[in-house]
Amino acid sequence: MNSGEKSNAEVPSVPRRVIAVDLDGTLIRSDMLIESLFLFWRINPLRVFELIGWLFKGKAHFKRKIAEAVNPNVETLPYNRPLINWLVEQRAGGATIVLATASDVRLAQEIASHLAIFDDVLGTQNLNLAGVHKRDALVARYGERGFEYVGNSSADIRVWHSASLAHVVNPERGVLARARRVGRMGQGFDDQLSYAKGLRKAFRLHQWAKNLLVFVPLLAAHKFADLHLVASGVLAFLCFGACASSVYLLNDMLDLQDDRQHRTKRNRPLAAGTFPLFHAMLWIPALLFISFAAALIWLPFKFSLVLLGYYVLTLAYSLVLKRAVMIDVVVLAMLYTTRVVAGTAAMSMKPTFWILAFCMFIFLSLALVKRYTELYEVRERRGQEKAPGRGYLASDFELLASLGGSAGYMSVLVLALYINDPQAHALYRHPQWLWAACPLLLFWLSRVWIIAHRGEMHDDPIVFALRDRMSRWVCVCFIAIFGISAF
Repeated sequence: MNSGEKSNAEVPSVPRRVIAVDLDGTLIRSDMLIESLFLFWRINPLRVFELIGWLFKGKAHFKRKIAEAVNPNVETLPYNRPLINWLVEQRAGGATIVLATASDVRLAQEIASHLAIFDDVLGTQNLNLAGVHKRDALVARYGERGFEYVGNSSADIRVWHSASLAHVVNPERGVLARARRVGRMGQGFDDQLSYAKGLRKAFRLHQWAKNLLVFVPLLAAHKFADLHLVASGVLAFLCFGACASSVYLLNDMLDLQDDRQHRTKRNRPLAAGTFPLFHAMLWIPALLFISFAAALIWLPFKFSLVLLGYYVLTLAYSLVLKRAVMIDVVVLAMLYTTRVVAGTAAMSMKPTFWILAFCMFIFLSLALVKRYTELYEVRERRGQEKAPGRGYLASDFELLASLGGSAGYMSVLVLALYINDPQAHALYRHPQWLWAACPLLLFWLSRVWIIAHRGEMHDDPIVFALRDRMSRWVCVCFIAIFGISAF
């Protein structure tokens, strides 16, 4: 061998870095098993009991059957972009990037194919690849201390014990301290919202304003000075709020796929991954229990029956009815009206014909505004032919505007007819002043539909009314007119 020549043996080999990355809560701000379970429930509500049989055959079998039954949209998942950018940089620097997850291997491969940054994929096949099993698989393939590991949960502690570096992403409570005790700390990624803020948004506390409808019978009967009835109304308001938040969480879990394709709903905590899905699962029954327990203890039994009817109807809406054309908006109007009926039940009053007729028409109009706004988004901004998760075509939105405007004007007609009814003359000293409320309501409803037609309406017209200054002034004038008529 000439002195100027070098053999391959003389060139030192540098081992390539291997970075293994967990999926749930790390690469994505979500949990694919929980997402898949609720997607399965939404698509196959009558097959939900099959899950128990699958689970008895082991976690690996359970995950495989779920993966065969549903196909989550991996393109819209809430990916951890700062982490992905860092992985891209490491791969460009020569590192081998491995996706190591307890999710079914086919789902893992689909995600890896979409992101196109992974050199290898490890997932659940015949063995549930979590905790010790994941550690053993990585050690078998890359050797003890032969890989770095990126994770977030207590199940990842065992993997970090065999890793050369521990990278921690949005850790669960107490995980960061335990990871530090393992030693060999690497990168940290933590951009989580405070739990309280995520909880408030997930509960949709601003939507509790709808539950003020339980006080409508009290105001209509001019009994707002009765403190006992007011206390019953406040308790009914809180019970409905807890029940509604339970429903909102369930609805958001079922609608994750559709919400992520929506302009604003994709920012909801569960869709965006800013609130843990597992915690949402726990809060759903907890809120429901609190709601019905308080109702059964402190309010008339009739209120609990109305609350149960509301929950059953909402559950049917979330699972099936929201995708049924026109049935969905009628059900939405019924859900609003149910709050008024619940108010009468909580205060041991009877709902009048006029209240029910007025509520049904005006809330049908607002429900149609909600659907019209969704179709406007689909047609004008996305150019699609059908609204995701709905039964409507984009071409239906002109018809919805016609139906919605008509329903709104019918509520004004009901109000006008009520003014000449003997009931109104018995409650109001100057019922003729109530006529001023008719043009005011006509103005507000027409304005709502004009704003919707221009594409400037909030997804929920009730939320729009709460935030809109003109709507608040209309409300003040409306109350003033009824006050002047009464006194």
